[in-house]
Amino acid sequence: MGDRETWVSTTHDWAASVDVAHLADARERAADLAPGGVLHLVLEVLAYASEEATERGGGRCRVTFRSDGSVSVADDGRGTDTRLDERGRPVRKPVMSTRDLRVFDAVDGPVLPDGHPRRGVSVVSALSDWLVHRNRRSHGSWEQRYERGVPVTDLVPVEPDGTTGTTVTFLPGPLVQPSPGDLTPDVIASLRDWPDLTVEVVDERPVAP
Repeated sequence: MGDRETWVSTTHDWAASVDVAHLADARERAADLAPGGVLHLVLEVLAYASEEATERGGGRCRVTFRSDGSVSVADDGRGTDTRLDERGRPVRKPVMSTRDLRVFDAVDGPVLPDGHPRRGVSVVSALSDWLVHRNRRSHGSWEQRYERGVPVTDLVPVEPDGTTGTTVTFLPGPLVQPSPGDLTPDVIASLRDWPDLTVEVVDERPVAP
């Protein structure tokens, strides 16, 4: 517990919950930051699940293409870092609304399995009409909704279910280009490059006649 401005993180700055300029920049550069469209956004989210799996010595993740056009990525990690401020209120690491300090501006940063640079999950949030971020941790569970990267709800407590992990569900916005070819489970499978993460893909979209 304490003053969030003093909290240390190697990935994001806890001092501000939203970086409006960063989100606007991501939208202006949508074609560069999300090459390959929805596929790249899915890989941006999977990169965090992979990091968590590597740190824990293994993990599982489910990617679900939903019937409403949204995509859900759910892992079984420890949940997104959430701390209590000086008033005892939960504050989640601002991964969805601020830049990932390691990768967003990196010149020779990590590359995702599609061959394009990793820029962070805030790009997914900025380029989505809406995004819901749910995290279950050992000391509590919370959910928050974002629209174009800006939170539109508070951090809402979620009834614990005995599990931990992070679930990111997002609806790509009009700035996201269609992925080349059909975005099928086989496409995701062919791009797997997560040695410590087992990825399951579920397709709930209606079958075209």
